[in-house]
Amino acid sequence: MKYYLYVFAIFCSSVIYAQDCNSILLGEIVDFHDNSPLSDATITITGKNISTVSKENGKFNFKNLCDGVLELEISHPECTTKFVVVTVNGDTYSEIRLEHHLEELEEVKVVGNVPKNTNSGQENALSQKDLERNSGNSLGDALKKISGVSTLNTGGNIVKPVIQGLNGSRILILNNNVRMQDMEWGEEHAPNVDVNANQNISVIKGAAAIEYGGDAIGGVIVLEPLPVIRTDSLFGKTQLNLFSNGRGGNITSSITKSFDSGLYIKAQGSYKRLGDLEAPDYLLSNTGIKESGFSLNIGKRDFVQGWEGYYSYFNSEIGILRASHIGNIDDLILSINNQTPSIVNDFTYNIVQPNQEVTHHLAKLNYYRRFEGFGKWTVQYDFQKNRRYEYDIRVGDDVDKASLDLQLTTHSVLSNLKFDAKQGLDIKAGVMGRFQSNFANPDTGVRRLIPDYDKYDFGLFAIGSYELNTDWTLDAGARYDFSRIDAKKFYRESRWEERGYNIDFADIVLEDLGTQLLTNPVFDYHNFSGTAGFHYEINDKDHLRFNYAFSQRAPNPSELFSDGLHHSAARIELGDLRIKSEASSKLSASLERNTSKWGYTLAPYLNSINDFILLEPTGVEFTIRGAFPVWSYRQTNAVLLGVDASVYNNWSSHIRTDHKFAWVKGTDKETDIPLINIPAANFTNSITYTNPKWNNFLVSLESQYVFEQTRYPLNIEVFSPQQQENVILDINTPPDAYHLLSLNTEASFTLKNTNDLTVGLSAANLLNTKYRDYLNRQRYFVDDMGRNISLRLIFNY
Repeated sequence: MKYYLYVFAIFCSSVIYAQDCNSILLGEIVDFHDNSPLSDATITITGKNISTVSKENGKFNFKNLCDGVLELEISHPECTTKFVVVTVNGDTYSEIRLEHHLEELEEVKVVGNVPKNTNSGQENALSQKDLERNSGNSLGDALKKISGVSTLNTGGNIVKPVIQGLNGSRILILNNNVRMQDMEWGEEHAPNVDVNANQNISVIKGAAAIEYGGDAIGGVIVLEPLPVIRTDSLFGKTQLNLFSNGRGGNITSSITKSFDSGLYIKAQGSYKRLGDLEAPDYLLSNTGIKESGFSLNIGKRDFVQGWEGYYSYFNSEIGILRASHIGNIDDLILSINNQTPSIVNDFTYNIVQPNQEVTHHLAKLNYYRRFEGFGKWTVQYDFQKNRRYEYDIRVGDDVDKASLDLQLTTHSVLSNLKFDAKQGLDIKAGVMGRFQSNFANPDTGVRRLIPDYDKYDFGLFAIGSYELNTDWTLDAGARYDFSRIDAKKFYRESRWEERGYNIDFADIVLEDLGTQLLTNPVFDYHNFSGTAGFHYEINDKDHLRFNYAFSQRAPNPSELFSDGLHHSAARIELGDLRIKSEASSKLSASLERNTSKWGYTLAPYLNSINDFILLEPTGVEFTIRGAFPVWSYRQTNAVLLGVDASVYNNWSSHIRTDHKFAWVKGTDKETDIPLINIPAANFTNSITYTNPKWNNFLVSLESQYVFEQTRYPLNIEVFSPQQQENVILDINTPPDAYHLLSLNTEASFTLKNTNDLTVGLSAANLLNTKYRDYLNRQRYFVDDMGRNISLRLIFNY
């Protein structure tokens, strides 16, 4: 009986096999993103030694399969491996979509000179090594490595980037996809960002990237953290820098935990402390700095959707050179004529008046989602709170009270759609809404320089790029921005009539208080921007880019409302309610060659700006504290013509030279007078020796020559109370040309993991050269910094 049952079981099995193991699985591998077929994908049936490869049309098949449940493993060189469960029931068809966008998942780009935010515009990026070498410096100092970028300084610690001759509100800083709102209009207001919190930093010169803002006439600085790899890992980095000049240093550390699921958390912190800086021949009293920063990033990155939460805190306390705090116009005349500081004290880490203290909070929430065969939608909310104190030298009960106390609060909502389902065509459209409120504390005991105001912004943009063929890429974009400023401001009646406001703005007076008028200026601005250009790939080594950008910028609150003594600048600043939007038309081009042997970039530009807003010295005004120079805002038509150029040559596998040149000429077209604060031409050369066999040894010598600025506006004539006559105030004459040498060397060592410790030694201003820079606002009083030797230790774990 058992024998017959056994035979019957075999027979049944044979019948089942005959019925169920002739099925065919037909499949197709396509890109989730744009439905395009993916060839050369490997498809394996898990648990069996059976695999195949997709054809050019993305299709594959398996024959002689039994009905049932199978698990397929699909891998592709440019995709994340995917596991799919398929139920086979007779001949079966299955379409499998792969996540073909590694930038959303695990790509970590090494920052180079290849543009990524604009196809046709001029864009440069800092390398990871440059960022490490500038870990203890400001953002502006780090960006000076890029041709065409200079700085506007107030001493050694307050550094503002200047891009092709333009600065302040004409430069947009994007910090982890959040536009910084930190009172950038002040010449002595440095960006409130920690350079160590971001590993990708690039500069877009001009308004080619209007996605970020139509008012970026000068350019956009993009700061981004490295994307977190989608894997289960824990890693970190700590860097210590010690400086001889200032006798201090900084430390920064970060740690990242990531998971296979795409979840990640990253924390980063920095602390910096320096005492008084030194010029070659004397101490620069009260130039210390104390700075701290912290950031926390948590999110989840998946191909279909993801989210991110981010918070950063930044605080800086900065001393203002004591000798630069003049009491009156005769002090200024004496300082300029003597060329030596009037006050030199012993070295100290203490920071006393005059000084600044600034705190910046930034928070954002971001969410994105991909839609099959369509594109990607992103929405973001961000919040910023910027608090600025500026302390003057005061006596009596107000000795510790700030002379300027401003609090700026900003809420922004952004949303955009990226349509990239069609190969070769990318279109992105978005909308932005922003509310900003400024509170000027009236309890400072002095007249408020900037009033209370509410500001409302609304923007729409659309940009696109199209690959005409393998050689030509076209891009274009358009943007509309609406801004409303609603302010409450007190004017002295004498100032109101002196400026002619009693005729032009009589309708905005809310209340007449006798010697003062309470006013309510409300201004609306409608601005339009557009850009178009092309990128032509001549061959795999040579590229040509051309871009035209038209952009408009509404005036900032300082340009409109400044009215009184700016204590940290030691000057009276006067805005003008009649100022209207600037309009820039810029043509830029670049010819680039990149090979393993040598390469170059030649990038000329022409920027014509109608109603250009400038701040310039116009005279002297007497106050109860004495006589101070008056700087006034006005508008004119201007043109900036310039060129940025760079060349590199790898002479051997060990020796490389780099050469960079930048020149810009700025002119007031209405008067044919040079514009104020245009950087002088500069030429930088370096030679670097590397030897990977010697613990990645590197040594580099850099030479920087800054020419004398021969184009500058005329000096002004002022009345000297001491001399009781008019004298020429030599306030615009630039200093002489200068030449600086710098040395850098480093090597890597293995402690636990390969090359996990890097030791570097640098010397800036190696020969301790005496010089003054035209764009340093303290050049009237002291020389620039002398030699600075720094030691850096970088530990990766």
